Amino acid sequence: MPNTVFRRTEPQNEPIRSYAPGTAETASLQARLAAMASETVEIPCIVGGQEILTGEVRSWTAPHDHSLELCRWHAATPEVVESALASSKEAWQTWSETDPHVRVAVFEKAAALLAGPWRDTLNASTMLGQSKTCFQAEIDAACELIDFWRFNAWFALHRIYPEQPGSPPEMWNHVDHRPLEGFVYAATPFNFTSIAANLSSAPALMGNTVIWKPSESSMLSNYYLMKLMEEAGLPPGVINFLPGEPAGITEQLLGSREFAGLHFTGSTAVFRYLWKQIAERLGDYRSYPRIVGETGGKDFIFAHESADLETLVVAALRGAFEFQGQKCSAASRMYVPNTIWPAFRDRLIAEMEQIRMGDPADWSQFMAAVIHEGAYDRITGYVERAKMGARVLAGGKPSKERGWFVDPTLIECEDPQYETMREELFGPVLSVHVYDANKLDDALALCDATSPYALTGAVFARDRTVSEHMARALRHAAGNFYINDKPTGAVVHQQPFGGARASGTDDKAGAPQNLMRWVAPRSVKETYVPPRTWRYPHMGA
Repeated sequence: MPNTVFRRTEPQNEPIRSYAPGTAETASLQARLAAMASETVEIPCIVGGQEILTGEVRSWTAPHDHSLELCRWHAATPEVVESALASSKEAWQTWSETDPHVRVAVFEKAAALLAGPWRDTLNASTMLGQSKTCFQAEIDAACELIDFWRFNAWFALHRIYPEQPGSPPEMWNHVDHRPLEGFVYAATPFNFTSIAANLSSAPALMGNTVIWKPSESSMLSNYYLMKLMEEAGLPPGVINFLPGEPAGITEQLLGSREFAGLHFTGSTAVFRYLWKQIAERLGDYRSYPRIVGETGGKDFIFAHESADLETLVVAALRGAFEFQGQKCSAASRMYVPNTIWPAFRDRLIAEMEQIRMGDPADWSQFMAAVIHEGAYDRITGYVERAKMGARVLAGGKPSKERGWFVDPTLIECEDPQYETMREELFGPVLSVHVYDANKLDDALALCDATSPYALTGAVFARDRTVSEHMARALRHAAGNFYINDKPTGAVVHQQPFGGARASGTDDKAGAPQNLMRWVAPRSVKETYVPPRTWRYPHMGA
């Protein structure tokens, strides 16, 4: 139907299921969880729609249970990477010219499948492979991804493509939102299933072809994402799925003339390295590559003495310890005035002592395990050093006997520049500096300057003029800023996500800004009555 223009109803955010005890949704998810825990999935590379078993096999066990082998995946060889490059180039010829309504329909169908028959599979694979609770998986693998697919489709059709320049009567001006000329490399993280899917699918929705390297720590859920998009009608070669060793794959892809863009979420150090590698090869590429990255964070909660203690405690608990602090938005440092510190500290520790941690199949758990041994060693190293360089007030008793369990930990730092106040830990550790309530502006300046990151942050105050004052002082300290709420949990279309400084390019996933990075606009002018003389009126006869 090439002569038809469709208008879609603006989508609504997907409702979050409660998974309360005794509900049908709980029974369904628990059954799928048990079934998937009893099998070991063989995961191939997928290039041009074909599954490839390379024989270069790696395995992944559940972070919370060393005995539970979930999948065996085949690493891409250089030959497979070359095939993916060829497949992307071939698919681009057709996909880049495909009607936007057709491209959108693929991802709208994917959202419908995820909202329905695929929901338990994506949630269960995320719970098992990434050690998330049912609620954390539901927010991530189901709701946020459904929102990404639905809203990205709507943004494309109703916000981006219709945005056109003015045209006087004698001409027609319009903008052709072309895909980039080449492939987009999507390098995705372990911690959010939804981010992995969005990084690979957002450029594809805009007409690009994508080579996707999933994290080895989220291989199970990411494989099911790929299969879901295939079932939704994604043509072969539009997204090529390449598990494997990051450095080798990246080197090969960045060495291709057809490299057109990087969609990345990961560490600041890796992102800076990739940017440098791209810059050194600019003359080799067909065009200047688009670089979109969301990297680290050292996210803060800043409390004023008028803050409500109960809401402040809840924000600290949920903001710092949900999903074991393995969120780039997790609250990692906190500034509390001396006037409320004793009461806040006692309430917070009392609540921390009630937190249960274990297998996410047990619905009573608030936390599970950190992702792997490397994360466990890094986080516990910080905690052990803090026992000498600061004060560990609660936690600090990890265990790796069955899984990689790091208990929620609270550290009081007299030195506001202590390492756990400055550096990203990516674990369930909250560091607090107690400031003089009479020196609010000094403390705000300290919060703004301590960390190189600027991803998320929150301020708490019952006095609205004070919260506005704090928001102004910390204007550049966070790309996502919260007033009287935890600094995590951004919702697609409601709080577009991304930060600046060392936290990334702030291209706002969950908003049209991100999608605009994956098009190369062409301005077209058609003159209806062209001039027939080269002379201008001021020149006379």
